[in-house]
Order: sequence, then C-alpha cells, then structure tokens
Amino acid sequence: MYKNGSVALEDEAPGETRFRRTQQVLSPTGRPRRGPGMPLEMPEDDDLPRARKRFKPARKWWKPESTAGRVFLGLGALTLMAGCVFAWLTAKKYLEHDNRFRIAGVSSIQTIGLGQVSRADILPVFGADIGKNIFFINLAERRKDLEQIPWIKQATVMRLLPDRLRVSVVERTPIAFARHGQQIGLVDADGVLLTMPPAMMAAHHYSFPVVTGIDAGDPLISRQARMAVYQKLMRDLDANGQHLSDQISEVDLTDPEDARVLMPEQGGDILAHFGEDDFLERYQRYKAHIAEWRQEYPHLSAVDLRYDRQVVLEMAAGTTSAANSQATVSSATGKPDDTANAAQPVAAAKKTHERPAHHERKRREGKRAHPAQNGTTPMHHATSHETGAWDQ
Repeated sequence: MYKNGSVALEDEAPGETRFRRTQQVLSPTGRPRRGPGMPLEMPEDDDLPRARKRFKPARKWWKPESTAGRVFLGLGALTLMAGCVFAWLTAKKYLEHDNRFRIAGVSSIQTIGLGQVSRADILPVFGADIGKNIFFINLAERRKDLEQIPWIKQATVMRLLPDRLRVSVVERTPIAFARHGQQIGLVDADGVLLTMPPAMMAAHHYSFPVVTGIDAGDPLISRQARMAVYQKLMRDLDANGQHLSDQISEVDLTDPEDARVLMPEQGGDILAHFGEDDFLERYQRYKAHIAEWRQEYPHLSAVDLRYDRQVVLEMAAGTTSAANSQATVSSATGKPDDTANAAQPVAAAKKTHERPAHHERKRREGKRAHPAQNGTTPMHHATSHETGAWDQ
C-alpha cells in the first residue's frame, strides 16, 4: 500500500488468521479444500461452545428429586395397593355369600352330548353340590369323577353365572363285541369294556366280530395293545375296499402277537393264525387254498399262516393218529411239502387250539355277530363252550 510516497507492508491480514485463510480455500466444486495436515472437519467457531456442553438426561416425572416428593409418591402407591386389595376382598365376599350364586337343584345342571349315558348316571356326581356356592365347586374333580363312568371318554364342566353348571361329554364308540364267559358286552378302541342291555344292543343293530382275550382284570395298557392288533386286522382287510372283515366271525386276542381268527366255512369253522402283521396277504393266501386243503384233509381244524414258505395244517383231535395230527404244505402252491420237516414249524408255533371232533357246530354261513332279538345273549359264530380252551 502506498501512502505519502512510502510503502507500508502488512505482515498479517486484518480480520482473519492465516489458519482460516488456508481453511477457506475452495476446491473447483465450490467446497472448501482441505489443506495438508488438516482434519477432515473442523467445528465452526459458533459450534465450539455447544460441543463442549455435557449431555444431561431428562428427569423422569415419577422419580422426584426431593425427599418430600419421594415420600408422597410412596404413600400414593401404598394407598392404591390398599384400595385394590379392599376391592378384591369385597368382590370375593359378595360372590361367595350371595344367594344368587348357589346351585338351587338338579335343574341348574345342564347336560350336552348324552347318548348311551343318561342324566341319572351323571347327577349323582353332583349330589353334594346342590345348595353349594358355584365358586366352591371343584370342576377338575367333577370332571375326573365323570370320566370314571365307563361310557364317558371325555368330560367338560363349566360354570354359567350366576347359578348353573354345564356338563359336556364325549362318549366312547364300541368297535367289537367282547365275550366274558356266557355274557356278551362291548369294547371300544382303548380296550374299555362297556355294558349295555341286550334289548338296547338289538335296537342299535350293532354288527361286530366277537373278540375274546379282553379281560377286565388286565391292565388298561394291555387291553389297548390287544385292541390295536384287532384294529390293524380290520383296517388291512378293508384296505382294498372289498370289506373282507365282514367275513370275520370271532377273533381271539389272548396272545397280542397272534391274532387267531375263527373263519366260518362249510361244515365247520376253521381257526386261522394270522400273527401280528401281513393280515391281508395271509387272508388272501387262506382263501386261495382253503377249499383244496379241506378236500385233502377233511378233519382240518386250524391253519397256521405265520410262516413265509410253509403253512401248518392242524387236524381235529381224535380223528387221526398223533403222528398225522399236523401237515405242512407249501405257502406258494398250497400242496403238501414233502421236503420240509413238519415238526419244525409246529414246534415254533404257539399253543394249538384243537376242538373235539364229536362236538357238533352249527353252520354260520359267514354271518357276523348280532344281538338276539329276544333280549338274551347275542348270537355269534363261536359259542363260549366251543372256544373255552382259547382263554388259557
């Protein structure tokens, strides 16, 4: 700068430091260019005091800072809790002692789903609850008591305010007749034995095979296992849609590993050992060769189909010598198997169930068991004295 003929040199530019000049150098894009050794960003002068401020979280409204505020808040919480307890006790006393919540009589007990079970069978379970407050009745215990009735598979008990109970039951479904000595009852898929008057059986027109080997004294799990074999037998025989199970007269489930089926044939029934699997294949093998077996062996009493390559034929006791009481035939052709040792499969078989030849049996012609119309024991293919030896 020239002033009065002299040159005045300024060492520093007024208004801003050399640092700011360096920082303000712009790039070709119009943005400030960073000089060498400079940080990526530098806070503006106005931002420096704000960056130095310490973060202070907001104070929660329910957490007072003063001692008096904390005491007041604690008293308020205690007052609220006391009010809730008082309201609960008042409502509880009202519900427990108000007469509007008492079971007045049996008319206050509703029942749903009854078929074989009558109200007369159910009401004794609630006999002690008449006149009692509905909230004092243990619904879980009443449900268990109802499920002790053989015909009831599942029960539900509900409260209907102000003074009623609703009982909903699911009854068991019988799937076979069960023979107990001279008596015929019913049995369901779980092996639960069911009783029904003969006249009611006739009215329902039940058509089932008769099963033996299901004893009420056996554990329930044992009866379930036997009935599982029976159900598999029925399903396999009906798998092709021909309803082959209609030809089954009686099934002995004494041995759960060997379903012994009484097959009605011309002139007498044949006891067929079907084992525990491959029921359809063994049934078809039996049907394919039974005519020629009976022609070859007129005193044929039982057929053991549990072997893959051989079939053991058993004769009725007293009709042949002990050496000729069994015969072995080929499983494929049905012809006598002279090369096989007949004693070997016989020794591996279960107990034989031979019936005296002099015992006369009526012809069944493939009909299944039906309740008798005269109110007595239902008719079935094998009477109790014919197959009494099965239950050993």
